[in-house]
Amino acid sequence: MSPIKLTQEEDQMLRSYERGEWRPVKNMPSEIDRFQQMAKQALRKGRRINIRLSERDVYKLQISALREGVPYQTLISSVLHKYISGHLVTQ
Repeated sequence: MSPIKLTQEEDQMLRSYERGEWRPVKNMPSEIDRFQQMAKQALRKGRRINIRLSERDVYKLQISALREGVPYQTLISSVLHKYISGHLVTQ
């Protein structure tokens, strides 16, 4: 079995944890609830937009979405989110 490949950031976090630099937060249940609420707010879909795309692009998006096993609108939303958050990786 091959070892898990970590990113540089993940490796730094693991080393920090192994050195004992991490401490538990006070009132853990409250903090978990707070971060869950923040995540829900960030992921809530509250606005609808309309865009015009070429038939060819829509077709390609639908094919890609089928390969990924998600609806094509979800794929479009995911790609846009990754782009604006700086996490879109091109090959």
